[in-house]
Amino acid sequence: MGNCLDRLHGQNESESHSVNFGSGDVQLITTKEAWDEKLSEASRSGKIVVANFSASWCGPCRMIAPFYSEQSEKYPSFMFLTIDVDELTEFSSSWDIRATPTFFFLKDGQQIDKLVGANKPELQKKLAAIADTVINLGVQS
Repeated sequence: MGNCLDRLHGQNESESHSVNFGSGDVQLITTKEAWDEKLSEASRSGKIVVANFSASWCGPCRMIAPFYSEQSEKYPSFMFLTIDVDELTEFSSSWDIRATPTFFFLKDGQQIDKLVGANKPELQKKLAAIADTVINLGVQS
């Protein structure tokens, strides 16, 4: 488990190992418009959004990316998004991102939970708890 607070000093972009942050059923968000579109789509379809604010140079972000991708396939009723904090700096700042990765859980565009750091067991626990809540709410409707 861990997180990155800032770009490592002296790290060259070419030193970053390539990780596909948009694999599995994870959608890479590259514009504010794409974000708004996905949030609207999720609200219309009743999906929970899991937003991963990440960075390509962040070791813990790269470490948790394959796990995040696996979870996107395990929970098809959720919408998994990844936002590169360096590509969407101003947008990320509006979410008060202080460390990467930071995961937000949103329902109808509103935050219902948050996790800071690449903590696989905690991420899995939060996903399972939210999925159970959604299932129980669906049964009661």
